[in-house]
Amino acid sequence: MESIRKAAIIGAGTMGAAIAAQFANAGVPVLLLDIVKEGTPNRNALAEGAIAKMLKTDPAPFMSSRAAKLVTPGNLEDDLAQLASCDWIVEAIIERLDLKQALYKKIDAVRKPGSAVSSNTSTIPLAKLTEGMPESFKRDFLITHFFNPPRYMRLLELVSGPETDAKLAQAVARFADLMLGKSVVSAKDSPGFIANRLGVFWLQTGVVEAMELGLTVEEADAIMSRPFGIPKTGVFGLIDLVGLDLMPHINASLAGSLPKSDAFHATNKDIPLIKTMIAEGNIGRKGKGGFYRKGAKGREAIDLASGAYRPVRKAATPDGRDLRKLLENSAYAWRVMGPTLAYAASLLPEAADDVHAIDEAMRLGYNWKLGPFELIDKIGADWLAEKLAKDGMKLPALLDAARGQSFYKLDGAKRLYLGLDDAYHELHRPEGVLMLEDIKRATKPLLKNASASLWDIGNGVLCFELTSKSNSWDAQNLELLGKAIELVPQNHKALVIYNEGAHFSVGANLGLALFAANIAAWGEIEKLVASGQKTFKALKYAPFPSVAAPFGMALGGGCEIVLHASAVQAHAETYIGLVECGVGLVPAWGGCTEMLARYQGAKTMPKGPMPAAAKVFEMVSTATVSKSAANAKELLFLREGDGITMNRYRLLADAKAKALTLVEAYAAPEPPTYQLPGEDGRVGFGMAVKEFRKKGLATPYDEVVAGELATVLSGGEADIIDRPSEADILALERGAFTRLIRKDGTLARIETMLTTGKPLRN
Repeated sequence: MESIRKAAIIGAGTMGAAIAAQFANAGVPVLLLDIVKEGTPNRNALAEGAIAKMLKTDPAPFMSSRAAKLVTPGNLEDDLAQLASCDWIVEAIIERLDLKQALYKKIDAVRKPGSAVSSNTSTIPLAKLTEGMPESFKRDFLITHFFNPPRYMRLLELVSGPETDAKLAQAVARFADLMLGKSVVSAKDSPGFIANRLGVFWLQTGVVEAMELGLTVEEADAIMSRPFGIPKTGVFGLIDLVGLDLMPHINASLAGSLPKSDAFHATNKDIPLIKTMIAEGNIGRKGKGGFYRKGAKGREAIDLASGAYRPVRKAATPDGRDLRKLLENSAYAWRVMGPTLAYAASLLPEAADDVHAIDEAMRLGYNWKLGPFELIDKIGADWLAEKLAKDGMKLPALLDAARGQSFYKLDGAKRLYLGLDDAYHELHRPEGVLMLEDIKRATKPLLKNASASLWDIGNGVLCFELTSKSNSWDAQNLELLGKAIELVPQNHKALVIYNEGAHFSVGANLGLALFAANIAAWGEIEKLVASGQKTFKALKYAPFPSVAAPFGMALGGGCEIVLHASAVQAHAETYIGLVECGVGLVPAWGGCTEMLARYQGAKTMPKGPMPAAAKVFEMVSTATVSKSAANAKELLFLREGDGITMNRYRLLADAKAKALTLVEAYAAPEPPTYQLPGEDGRVGFGMAVKEFRKKGLATPYDEVVAGELATVLSGGEADIIDRPSEADILALERGAFTRLIRKDGTLARIETMLTTGKPLRN
């Protein structure tokens, strides 16, 4: 199989439809088939209904509404022959072996030779799926276990059989990596594969132990979350997210396929409360509620003893800096994580070939910050082994063999892992992957302060890295960026702006701004605004190319640095926007100037002074944030020539490559000129906001902030016939910002955002 130009997904349920959406997100035409629904004249009703539902779903399976056009709905009776044009066929129907095998025979009768066929099963072994099928089918068959939701979960477990064509499996894995954005982990053909085998054990143990120890769901989730680097959903919140109704089926499948000696059986206890909840429709977020729900008077949680709902109670989150101490002092922490870490060690070599595969599966499949073996290293393998033995738990051979060693260690810049042969092996990145963490182990920064660093990533390209809290902008990293801009032309060719935090940048450091405002340090605030403008414009007009590589949230100042880069290579999951109005401010580091220029130059925008200004006013005043990088292009936060990387691990390499392509013919851009609507436009914007207030869509302080934004976007005192310069609009940005930062309404918004994480609607 040379390449995958067209795909088919069979099964238009929640999972199958979302897998189809991810193929479409990658720009690949995909056929979505399901059965013909009885009693309806529309024979494609199930597939068409799934597409329509996804277009309304939040979070959205589609990265852009345009992607939906690449999904062709059909049915298994009329359209099966179309599979002959597909290079990869994914089966995602109900977990019933008989139905899957019957479907495979139909697929095999029409598919083209050499096309990949895979199942999205999470419970049925490959050997059972292919029983009775011809060798030619077995050669092209594998399991590709996507995690839900497929757009957002990065893990793909790939299982090959002994007859599977290795080249075909490699082609599928590479396509999933490059085009679907997946980190592919090879799993063995064992029950539950890797992530669900361990994850379900952890969840089941978490529920059982919480009930036996008499904990509330809030107490259990406070312990089994952030202290261990696990998402704040913890155990009970995650089950609500996945769906309680799925748990009995997954547990039954594992119980029926695992040997009697497996530790899963000891924790797989019958829980009457869960049966009652499912019977009453309390199956989690997709139902009326689950362990948590929205009540009439606010959020509620279920009492694990009585089954009655009550108001949520805040539980203290333990300190996770010393995991040993936590495991010693918290019976729940130990009785869940002790067996879970031991179970992880018992899965080698049955479920995976090495510890890294299990760690990667749990990091990406369950969003653990550290995999189980990384956690063991943090705790200490010797200590863990001794405590397990002391408590009478069976000690896995791998954990016993690891005494006196760690599962990971550094050899210079190389990261090594402990193999099953008791020797250390180097961890190799996939071809085409460049990680800043590897560079940082091998070299020292060219420049560094408390908020940023500058690294040489090779081939004449430097990388500017934010290191402040939440990668927020402050005076220090602005200063270091200014020094980097001066340094690049001396001995280097280009600059990439990138980091490996949870998000690219949440914007300016609001805490520092609030502190400065509270002590009336207005001069320092004005200095910071001017410094940001000066530095970002220096980047824009530098004699070398710069490439911003955003991912996750790129908000406020994080958006503005992207707008000023020569080009952008964004991760597909980039949420970019100018959100300053939400905290009572306006963009003041060139966000207004850049967006005005982009919309005035857009081919689809009507000419004249008002349309572009009106569009920018609408976006900025409502704090519009893109829902993906593709959507950011539609909103003009990204330009047509900017690149999108599907796999997060490949972002830095792609950004570096893009920077190098710009070097040879690079010339700094010419400053834009503007045509703005003047006083009439400002009045028009004000009238629009008043109408929103009348409808209850805007608050009194929204009107104040919007008034300042209108002044900037209309050109201030400029007349409609004037042509303000970039410097003129930057001055208007500074003026509006410094006036707003002095107002009580703005300070209240900033304080609320810092304390609650939510905007104040004052």
